[in-house]
Amino acid sequence: MDGVLLLGGPTASGKTEAAIALARHFDAEIVGADSRQVYRGMPIGTAAPSAAQQEAVPHHLVAFLDPCERYSAARFVEDALAAIDEIHDRGRRAIVAGGTGFYLRALFGGVALGGERDSAVRERLAREAALHPATVLHDWLGALDAPRAAVIHPQDRYRVLRALEVRMTQTQGPTASPPTLRSRRLACAYGVLDVPLADLDCRIEARVDAMLGAGFVEEAERVGPRAAASSAVGYPLALAWAQGWSTRDELRASLVRETRRYARRQRAWFRSERSARAVAPRELEAFARETLGWR
Repeated sequence: MDGVLLLGGPTASGKTEAAIALARHFDAEIVGADSRQVYRGMPIGTAAPSAAQQEAVPHHLVAFLDPCERYSAARFVEDALAAIDEIHDRGRRAIVAGGTGFYLRALFGGVALGGERDSAVRERLAREAALHPATVLHDWLGALDAPRAAVIHPQDRYRVLRALEVRMTQTQGPTASPPTLRSRRLACAYGVLDVPLADLDCRIEARVDAMLGAGFVEEAERVGPRAAASSAVGYPLALAWAQGWSTRDELRASLVRETRRYARRQRAWFRSERSARAVAPRELEAFARETLGWR
């Protein structure tokens, strides 16, 4: 089929609804590009597509991993390309949509990914992690790869360590990179939802209220603090509230504040992407027609 549409944007910008509308208009299927929506049992906190939305349009790479399992950008690229091939084999178009900018960049072909694991680097990082708090590790990542550090929460120890491992593996010499859209010469267009900051802040408040009303705290307790996915934005705050460390009003205020900070980091990331174009929601159909010739 004729190309792949990449759709990014900060949390609560309306990516899910926009991708579904595009998919229905252009007879497409959706491949998720979210490092937390890949996990099962976390639909509330990750704002994963609902059962009704997934029934309306087929989705791939959503809710297929146990929360204790690790995931990486390299594995995402491999899984996403496989999903795109399957979609194209069925004679349909593919839309890759999500808020994990590094995944989209890796899939597009804008970054050289290191090997999945390097034992020497991993052992060194394990020693460093035992000696230093997460914020120190995050500062280290910032010195090596500032754009990557900008979109990872300073307390997200797992993602900081994984990003450090990838970056340090790259510095040791060339490694075989996985295929990408660029290396496979697949036509693609990369659009980023352009939503005014004031509107985004309002959407975030509404999302937090909906999450709390839908049972987000109970979901966080089910996932538990030991899961690889439990570092996702909001889950540590919900677990702290469940243990009596804050009031309900304080939890809501903290969730809004933390989500806004995360959205701003995502916004800064996507604005730095040279391969992407900022697109207003109402202009997405025209963008797909113009860049990919979709009709």
